[in-house]
Amino acid sequence: MRLKVLNVAYPFAPVGPDTAGGAEQILLTLDRALVAAGHVSHVMAEEGSQLAGNLIAMPRADVIDTRAKQRVHAAYAAALRQEAAKADVIHMHGVDFDAYLPPPGPPVLVTLHLPISWYADLRPKRPRTFLHCVSASQHREAAGVNLLPPIENGIDIEAFAGQEQKRGFALMLSRICPEKGVHLALDAARLAGIPLIIAGQVFRYAEHRDYFETEIVPRLDGARRYLGPVGPAHKRRLLKAACCVLIASTVPETSSLAAREALAAGTPVIAFRRGALIDTIEEGTGFLVDDVAEMAAAIGRTREIDPQTCRALARRRFSDRDMIARYLDLYQRLACCDAPQFGDAA
Repeated sequence: MRLKVLNVAYPFAPVGPDTAGGAEQILLTLDRALVAAGHVSHVMAEEGSQLAGNLIAMPRADVIDTRAKQRVHAAYAAALRQEAAKADVIHMHGVDFDAYLPPPGPPVLVTLHLPISWYADLRPKRPRTFLHCVSASQHREAAGVNLLPPIENGIDIEAFAGQEQKRGFALMLSRICPEKGVHLALDAARLAGIPLIIAGQVFRYAEHRDYFETEIVPRLDGARRYLGPVGPAHKRRLLKAACCVLIASTVPETSSLAAREALAAGTPVIAFRRGALIDTIEEGTGFLVDDVAEMAAAIGRTREIDPQTCRALARRRFSDRDMIARYLDLYQRLACCDAPQFGDAA
């Protein structure tokens, strides 16, 4: 059955090849997969987004505050009232999805990309609305909520094929915001006496900009540098050349595409022992740590890790092929009114 799928992005982040957020990267992968499989892909996303399918361009908020959120949510709700009936399945990706759910009609799938506690409403009253997580760890955190089985996030393993000479710097790929713990990674790198490259975007939230100016800028020096956002090719080169990737999140990671990409590039991951990272990093592919001092000590042990062990783990567990197949199957089941039962394999 040829499907018409409407993906609805988080309203305050563009979707495209250079996108930084995990939710946006997964949406982009699904958009491309739908087009490649001969389906019709529509994506409701911020103007300027770059997609394989059809972009329904939505207004961009220059500053993300309460008034901007209200204005943009109203625009999304109005657009969905017009567009929903044209779709066989609607797939929503925003943490704020409950603010602009479409009226009753086609089935809605909501992917919970972020920590469970961040969602205002996990029991939407709209009929034919199905929620699911992106990892087993996140699913366990949602005990008591009716969810479809999780679909693990996947990456394009082949994009990270090939080797580069490892160099003596650590890498952090991340949005620049307090919960990502960028300042803690900087402290660990300084304590370990190793250069750190930080690549990522400062989003248009006042608190994110304040965090960057007060916590990040004062910690930067000749050895610890902030590059800003980087494109896919630059990111791959950095991942292959880094001696390790640091993940210092202060909240439970629901998946961490950065960890998966690092492993696919043959680079060990050093991460705080939180959320899905506990299930992601296997013995011989990195280190789980509990504080800055342990992270600094682990940096000095990265030579113990064989890049081929990291790559083997990524190939075995994190390919996007399985993820794509499961989503396409779920879309078909939803569109055919064969609604999956909670607890069944999706």
